[in-house]
Amino acid sequence: MDSYIKISIRLKEEAQSAILIALLSDCGFDGFEEKPHFLDAFIKKENYPEQEVESIIASNSVEYTKILIEPENWNMEWEKNFDPVTVEDFCAIRASFHAPIKDKKHEIIITPKMSFGTGHHATTWLMIKAMSQLDLNGKKILDFGTGTGVLAILAEKCGAETIFAIDNDSWSVQNAAENIANNHCSKISLEKSDSIEHTGKFEVILANINKRVIIQNFVNFQQHLLAEGVLIVSGFLESDLQQIENECILNHFSIDCLMERESWGCLLLKHSKDQL
Repeated sequence: MDSYIKISIRLKEEAQSAILIALLSDCGFDGFEEKPHFLDAFIKKENYPEQEVESIIASNSVEYTKILIEPENWNMEWEKNFDPVTVEDFCAIRASFHAPIKDKKHEIIITPKMSFGTGHHATTWLMIKAMSQLDLNGKKILDFGTGTGVLAILAEKCGAETIFAIDNDSWSVQNAAENIANNHCSKISLEKSDSIEHTGKFEVILANINKRVIIQNFVNFQQHLLAEGVLIVSGFLESDLQQIENECILNHFSIDCLMERESWGCLLLKHSKDQL
C-alpha cells in the first residue's frame, strides 16, 4: 500500500473550500475532507506536486501544514471525523461501526480508506440525488471514477442489471472491492483503468470526477451512451458551468437537469434530439 501526504489548509472563508478542491483535483489530489475553517487534501506521496501546491497556496493567500500518513494509520485518520450521511429519504451512507439508519430507501456501508466518495462531499451528494430521479431497474451502468464504489453499489441497490466500475487508482479499486463485498453486491464488475474507450455502451454513465477529466471525455461519453441514455456528471464548480455547457453543445448533449450544492454543480444530460 502507498503512503499518502495530507495537507491541511486554514481557510479565510468557507467559500474558498470549493475553489481549492477544484484546483487541487486538477493537480492530482483525490481525497478531501471539509471541516469548519479547514480543508484537508490527500495525495499519494509519489505524486505530490510541490510547486503546484505552493502556487495554489500563494494565489489564495492561505496557510497550510503537511504530514505523511502511512497506510496503517489511515483507518484512525478517517474514523475520527466520519459521520453518517443521508441524502433526503433516498439513501444513507454509514461506516460499519455506526448503528443502522432507519427510514431510508437504501443504506450503504462504506470504509473509505484513501478513496473519494463517502457522500460527505457535495458532488457525491449531488450524484446520489440525481440518481434518485432515475429508474435504474434493469439498466446497464458505467461508473467512471468509482472511488469508494458508493455510486456503483447504489446502482445495484436500485436494481441495475449490470454495473461496470472503473478507477485509475489502485487503492481506490481495492477499497471499492472491499465495499462492494461488504454490501453483498454481485452485479458490479470492477477494473483499474483511466479510460472508458473499450467498455461498451451503457444506458446510464455516472462520472463524479473533475472538470478537466469531464471535458476530456465528452467525446467518449457521447460514443458510449446508448441513444436514450443518461449521463450524470459532477465535480465542477458553478463558475465552470458555462464551459461545461459549451462542451455539451459541441458533443450533442442537452441539459435535462441542473443541481447545485455548496458551489458545486451536477448535470443530468441526454443526447440532443437531433442525434437520436
